[in-house]
Amino acid sequence: MFGPKVKLQAGLYDRLKQTAAAAGYSTVDEFIIHVLERAAAETECVESEAEVRKRLQGLGYID
Repeated sequence: MFGPKVKLQAGLYDRLKQTAAAAGYSTVDEFIIHVLERAAAETECVESEAEVRKRLQGLGYID
């Protein structure tokens, strides 16, 4: 996999490595990608909920 690289402090990397191994991930990269994808999905969901709320307010369904 070639592309952007992120630098992490050694202590943080060690913690992530231990957590990834305990959770059953085959690599630290796999674990980090999964965590970042989940965080991005949560953010996207919050944004879409805000958009729905705004539309419902505009239609007068909610205050």
